[in-house]
Amino acid sequence: MNAPETSSGPNPEQEPGLDPGTAEELEQERAREAGPAVDGAVDDTESRLAKALQQTMSSSWTVSAGAVLLAIVAGSIMIAFTNEGVKEASTYFFARPGDTLVALGQAIGGAYSALFRGSVVNLQAPDFATAIRPLTETLSYATPLIAAGLGVALAFRAGLFNIGGQGQMLVAAAAAGWVGFGISGVPFPLHLLMALVAGIAAGALWAGLAGLLKARTGAHEVIVTIMLNYVAFYLISYFLATPGLLQAPGSSNPKTPPTPESAQLPRLLGDQFNLTWGFVLALLAVVGVWWLLNRSSTGFVFRAVGENPRAARVAGIDTGRATVSSMLVAGGLVGLAGASQVLGGVTTGFGSDIDAGIGFDAITVALLGGSNPWGVLAAGILFGAFKAGGTTMQAAEGVPSDIVLVVQSLIVLFIAAPPLVRAIFRLPDPNRRRAAKKTKATRNRKEAAA
Repeated sequence: MNAPETSSGPNPEQEPGLDPGTAEELEQERAREAGPAVDGAVDDTESRLAKALQQTMSSSWTVSAGAVLLAIVAGSIMIAFTNEGVKEASTYFFARPGDTLVALGQAIGGAYSALFRGSVVNLQAPDFATAIRPLTETLSYATPLIAAGLGVALAFRAGLFNIGGQGQMLVAAAAAGWVGFGISGVPFPLHLLMALVAGIAAGALWAGLAGLLKARTGAHEVIVTIMLNYVAFYLISYFLATPGLLQAPGSSNPKTPPTPESAQLPRLLGDQFNLTWGFVLALLAVVGVWWLLNRSSTGFVFRAVGENPRAARVAGIDTGRATVSSMLVAGGLVGLAGASQVLGGVTTGFGSDIDAGIGFDAITVALLGGSNPWGVLAAGILFGAFKAGGTTMQAAEGVPSDIVLVVQSLIVLFIAAPPLVRAIFRLPDPNRRRAAKKTKATRNRKEAAA
């Protein structure tokens, strides 16, 4: 007959040779030992969750989302003040306040539903192709914004303010357009590639000029890039008004000839949509810039110079070379935006307004995206939605399209004032937390030295 198996569990009754009092004491001792471990694990989990929540609430992404929300609220107020129905109902507000509230809901709700219908999906469309057309229009508008925003964001990460997006887009558009309609007899893929390379190279050289002046003479890149915007604008205007340069043959209008099909970016989803393969190039640019900044030694140099140029110089980094290189890459990205405009957006010929304000909108996109490639992608799509849905708002609800511009401007205002956004939403300030930690560490060092 086999002996009964003994259990290794914590039950004191199964411990041989122990009296009841000793067994009870042993059980209490084991409970005390197990209790703090469980409590400590719970406390550690709660502290990690609290720390993650605090980091999320204090991040720049939360501030950007708050800035967009505040701008939309301000836009709602302006929509209410400009709506005729709200004005009429407010005249007898104290007699029938419900009418005013209904008018407010209809005005604001109708405006933003029209914005959604014109930028994301039209649920009232008779077929699927018509329903998703607004989304394709949003991505079409977002394509140059993403590319140009990446150029501005990369310069920001390198400690430079690339305000010359307009000029870089103009020279890139001129170079890509000239290669497009000025060279004939080249087959489709090669001709398109040549035009793209010409546009990217022109934008890179135009921005590289500002970087070279910054590195060699110390000239401030903001002043230089702004002045180069004027130089590019009047230079392209002269080319467009001069026969034999950019002006279409036999025409007196300051406009180029149409871009031939061999140099056009193909439609991504077919001829019924305006979205071209330029959007795919913009996505590849996002991935490329992310890899450059986070996975390459060149990106490390850019970020080091942007964080502290003196420390980078002491560490042996050639800051002048990094300045020129970063501006070359930034200008090339903005040049991609200009080339995509000519080769995919406006293929019937362009004038001096080909940049369509994208060079300056790219600054807003870069700020809203936190100079992060993925943030720039999201911000570019958001601003593309504003552009695509603004016309629908005006046509369907009678809302002035300028309100969309005001909302975009307010986003810039709130992004430029993060303490205001944090104060309104009561978000924690990461700088204050870092300063408190630094002060505590300094006090501990002084106490240890004493």
